[in-house]
Amino acid sequence: MDRTILHAAREVAVSAVKAAGDITKQRFATYHQCEDKGAFGDVVTEVDHLAEQVIVEAIGHTFPEHLIRSEEAGQLGKESDWLWLVDPLDGTNNYVIGLPVFAVSITLLFKEQPVLGVIYEPMTDRLYISIKDEGFFCNGVQMQMKKKPQLQLQRATLGWIQGHLVQHDEQAVQLRQHLDLKCKRMLRVWAPTLVWCMLAKGDAEAIVLYNSEGEDLYSGVLMVQEAGGHVMDFQGRPFQGMCEEPYLIACHPDYKEEWLQIVKQGLRA
Repeated sequence: MDRTILHAAREVAVSAVKAAGDITKQRFATYHQCEDKGAFGDVVTEVDHLAEQVIVEAIGHTFPEHLIRSEEAGQLGKESDWLWLVDPLDGTNNYVIGLPVFAVSITLLFKEQPVLGVIYEPMTDRLYISIKDEGFFCNGVQMQMKKKPQLQLQRATLGWIQGHLVQHDEQAVQLRQHLDLKCKRMLRVWAPTLVWCMLAKGDAEAIVLYNSEGEDLYSGVLMVQEAGGHVMDFQGRPFQGMCEEPYLIACHPDYKEEWLQIVKQGLRA
């Protein structure tokens, strides 16, 4: 992997997320042309498309030989070892109801391995960057996941991320209820990239993800891994690469066995 390309990609991604973020912030709390997307309650607005256009044009101009997969536009360009994943407005459902919890996410993968993640939170002006083997940064400050003396479930904040296609899955409901009763607070903010950043910063203890794959996944996974966190599947195997139907647990590595057992208990309940 050419790190010259990787560092040039970081500059393009940072510029693009900020430009897209400015669009989302300027148009927040105004009227939006909102359309249903799919049969599971998801929506899309003109802001998604405007922000996406800015990002896709920036990437395509600098890296015309790279493949882009974007949330609204789909797949653009030719097959390549380099794949860009773009979510121009992660948290659209929040956005349309006036809840200022949303972000812009760009991921670059090389041979299906995430190597660059850039997430921008416009309303707080927080910029998160991770590069494979170079760490996790928030507004230029390198951060590591906080280690706590012991895992106390009654004090734990857990992020729950669930895919649209499995909203009413009985096993998902069962597991979610089990975890909700075990922990102090379960976060379901419908902006997954921000939950991953919270975990990477140490503001949450774990994430349980139930079959939610998309353009918003891999930037967050890289953030947590580069902050020293552990990401595994429901069988306890380390998560690497891409997966169409991921079932994941992310947490501090010292408590991976505890969280794995809690999830297994919930699946058996």
